[in-house]
Amino acid sequence: MTRVFGEVADLYDDVRPGYPDDVRRAILDYRGGRPAQVVEIGAGTGKGTELLRRLGAPLTAIEPDPRMAAVLRAKFPDVEVVGQAFEDWAPPAAGVGLLACASAWHWTDPATRHRRAFDALSRDGVLALFLNRFGYADPAQGAAIGDFLTRIDPGVVPRADNWPFDEVAGAGLWHDVEERAWHHYPEIGKDRYLALTQTFGPFRHRPPELRQECLDGLGALLDDFGGSVVLDLRTTLVLGRRR
Repeated sequence: MTRVFGEVADLYDDVRPGYPDDVRRAILDYRGGRPAQVVEIGAGTGKGTELLRRLGAPLTAIEPDPRMAAVLRAKFPDVEVVGQAFEDWAPPAAGVGLLACASAWHWTDPATRHRRAFDALSRDGVLALFLNRFGYADPAQGAAIGDFLTRIDPGVVPRADNWPFDEVAGAGLWHDVEERAWHHYPEIGKDRYLALTQTFGPFRHRPPELRQECLDGLGALLDDFGGSVVLDLRTTLVLGRRR
């Protein structure tokens, strides 16, 4: 599953939103300045990389899918790209000052990821997990889309909104755990919305006939909505220090 997005690497890079600069400022504020080195886990095509580069520190991006990594290298030739899974990566002996992950933490091994992250950090190192969650500004539209998706694929169970904070706070390895969040409300048209849908994990691992049923049904709903929706795009940042 960590490599299904490579099938649509260019589409992913085109339609997935990035992250507001508030995330960068919050990381610097929490850490008390620029880290000496940054490592990003599961960088994909660089949606989080774009923000992390602006921290002004040497950046290493870990991305196991070669198709996603190819897009990443082409966009950011100044970034060291490591074509490995986080579980296979060997951190430097001195550790790194900031270990960050943008919308990919749930693809790492839940049994080992916190210990691996802890061991990869320097003594004053910081873990920063940030992600986008896609809601709808109009609750009625959100309910209609949610009901439709549940009908055609009832096996998909959404994660709780606060799962990153709860997991980091409960891992027993981090202190001063903080969560910060920002909302944005972009309006997107039908074609772009359907393209965005094709970049999500639950869609990618369904059979082709179910994918088409999903796109047809969502397209009909957006026609009923007037051809577009306004998203409630919630960016969440969770921060923790080595205990």
